[in-house]
Amino acid sequence: MSEARQLRSAERYQFTTEEKAAGATYTPKVLADFVADKIIAIAAELPTHRRIRILDPAIGHGELLVSLLKGLANRSNLAIEVHGFETNREALATATARIEQQFPNASLHFRPDNFLTFVLKHCGYGGQSNLFNSAAPAAYDLIIANPPYVRTQIMGAAQAQLLARQFGLSGRVDMYYAFMLGISHVLEPKGIAGIIVSNRFMTTKSGAAVRQALLERFNIRHVWDLGDTKLFDAAVLPAVLLVENRNGHAPKPPAFTSIYQTTEPIRQRATDPISALTEEGVVGIDDGRRFHVRHGKLDTSGTFNGVWRIATKDADTWLTAVESHSWGTFGDIGKIRVGVKTCADKVFVRNDWHSMPEAGRPELLKPLTTHHIARRFKPLIAEKPTKILYPHEVSNGRRRAVDLAQYPRSKAYLNTHRATLERRRYVTEAGREWYEIWVPQDPNAWQRPKLVFRDIANEPTFWIDLDGSVVNGDCYWLTCQNPEQTDLLWIAAAVGNSTFIERFYDYRFHNKLYAGRRRFITQYVEKFPLPAPQTILGRKIVAHAKRIYENITSPDVVHLQRELDAMIWESFGLVIEEIGR
Repeated sequence: MSEARQLRSAERYQFTTEEKAAGATYTPKVLADFVADKIIAIAAELPTHRRIRILDPAIGHGELLVSLLKGLANRSNLAIEVHGFETNREALATATARIEQQFPNASLHFRPDNFLTFVLKHCGYGGQSNLFNSAAPAAYDLIIANPPYVRTQIMGAAQAQLLARQFGLSGRVDMYYAFMLGISHVLEPKGIAGIIVSNRFMTTKSGAAVRQALLERFNIRHVWDLGDTKLFDAAVLPAVLLVENRNGHAPKPPAFTSIYQTTEPIRQRATDPISALTEEGVVGIDDGRRFHVRHGKLDTSGTFNGVWRIATKDADTWLTAVESHSWGTFGDIGKIRVGVKTCADKVFVRNDWHSMPEAGRPELLKPLTTHHIARRFKPLIAEKPTKILYPHEVSNGRRRAVDLAQYPRSKAYLNTHRATLERRRYVTEAGREWYEIWVPQDPNAWQRPKLVFRDIANEPTFWIDLDGSVVNGDCYWLTCQNPEQTDLLWIAAAVGNSTFIERFYDYRFHNKLYAGRRRFITQYVEKFPLPAPQTILGRKIVAHAKRIYENITSPDVVHLQRELDAMIWESFGLVIEEIGR
């Protein structure tokens, strides 16, 4: 079967529920009107000598096309062809009926087909034009789109790899990446597109290839990061891209607007999050929520595939001051790793090992740190500590699975769960033993002092582990590449738990989830700054962090943490600020 046919045969992308598998996140009217208005605002010169060709590559119920056609209705003498794709026939029928009723003069050309299949058929794999295809269609003047949002985990590895090969992408590929690149192949040289996407691609490692492709193929006019505005029923944090074809023109610096919920004092009022986008600062809306709206330019970190962030004069001045006072970064301490992933936690991870008779209790148990015992500076002590059966060791400098013959109780326990473990076929297919943990990390590193932190949290939560614990996959961890520099872990814990780092995160990355939660992942935390550890203030910070660790249950610890927080701001040459959430 050809790759194009494989893609076509994935009936609405057959994974989990139909809606989730299809990425069917239909566009609310207020957002559809917003995107349509932005497209029309820069579409000053539409052709009058021929029909205008409009495309929606994932029509849904037609909300985007209705908004765009309404906006164009005021322009006289426009003949319009409306093209679109939709694999859900019921949704397509609904959209067709709506548009035929409201715009009887529009010429409709809708297909119950997959847009990506269409692009591959007419443009060839990897976006190379198919020179032998005489039926290649004309390009589109205006494209308005809310591509299906299907994550790699839902799509399946095989489907994701297929899309990656076809569209020249690498790493973890979400379906909307391919849609964005597909749009670039069918946009007129002077065409304009408004695209609604998830904001994840702007800051994740997996989005690097598509960030680069977008900058190479489009002139990006404006980016709106709509953050936690909850415009969709689905848990998607949306962004809107307004782009035009490169057409040989040098691009101007793209504008960037962001909007995120806050608890800071209200300065302006608006009806809803979309109308709030015309304001600046903290805006209260009619439903009681308040949002911080910021306007600036798109900063790509100086590279085509760099993280996208909003650059404002105030933020850039602040970050420059921080950089001038920075000694290094968390990444200079050592490599940040995610915790272990067993892919069979019910077998390997338990908090009731103690209830087993000692004669049958596995020998290979180690304490396990999870987000359930997360606390700033020093982890909580669980009433029933969780432990992990950890069947890995290092021999001659190489990690390997232990010889179970030397651990008879562990062998007996694992054998009782052998059928479950062998269902993880990817383990044995990778040449590993059936009883191994899928991601075991470095067995020798667990005994070292380490900094551990939660991956998602309302406030940053970093703590020091001195108990030789294994770190679970819901947390990240860091050890010193130089074992004699463990004080760097303490200064990192102080920085990580400060209000300063919340401000740094929001200026440098500003990737929040719902309810103001931040994502503390490797590509962010490795860039967190460190003050000089050998200065008088640096040594005071280390001593203060250790004192908090030792007195974590003392009534004085809140005061101690406030003192330490002020020291961190001072170490970067800044005056302490109140951080809104």
